Amino acid sequence: MPIIHITSLTHPGVEVFSTLTEAQLRRDIEPDKGIFIAESPKVIRVALDAGHEPLALLCEERHITGDAADIIARYPDIPVYTGSRDLLAALTGYTLTRGVLCAMRRPMMPSVADVVCDARRVVVIDGVVDTTNIGAIFRSAAALGIDAVLLTRTSCDPLNRRAVRVSMGSVFLVPWTWIDDVQAEMHAQGFVTAAMALTDNSVSIDHAPLKEVEKMAIVMGTEGDGLSHEVISAADYVVRIPMAHGVDSLNVAAAAAVAFWELRAR
Repeated sequence: MPIIHITSLTHPGVEVFSTLTEAQLRRDIEPDKGIFIAESPKVIRVALDAGHEPLALLCEERHITGDAADIIARYPDIPVYTGSRDLLAALTGYTLTRGVLCAMRRPMMPSVADVVCDARRVVVIDGVVDTTNIGAIFRSAAALGIDAVLLTRTSCDPLNRRAVRVSMGSVFLVPWTWIDDVQAEMHAQGFVTAAMALTDNSVSIDHAPLKEVEKMAIVMGTEGDGLSHEVISAADYVVRIPMAHGVDSLNVAAAAAVAFWELRAR
């Protein structure tokens, strides 16, 4: 078990936990060399159980024989960097609330067809850039029976460290990938699209025919402007959540949870 005690912020090997930006970790040009960071023993275990490859651990010394002991025993050959609580906080930029970070190999992305091949309900996330919302949508998707998540390339990366943390590891439980042409690709896979939007022509989320749809892609839009006119016009259904007290909309993560439950596969 290679335990490495660090006393400097510039110790070789720890840059993955500190100086590399999310964009540098992601490595769009060389995805096979990309890395993401999972935080807390619980989330790390979910990622490992889903088959993700660990590269290195960073943890407080007390966790080596405590909360991280089973992870270290499971992968005895990966380096484990440790140091004082203050040093680790200076290294990462924040106090480790759960005391353990794990750098993991970023997986190669599957095709849309592979991700949705056995799905009946999927969500398409279009242009959502807030990491907290992405994590919350994934958590609701896992809990409420969504079979897959598809994201336009204008959306936030689900393997962003905060998105992973907010999702409580749900990003590792629901298959996901990127999508380029929502309407064409969804129709090609036999899905009806339901755009969540408030328009004069939208139907209520409890509209009876929606419950009979065999394969549905629920399309959720950006935090501020919602879905574009082009996306709404192309959708098979435009669906609204009825509101009371003059409230015009819900946060996209809250709206997603309502939509997932009401539009679930029967």
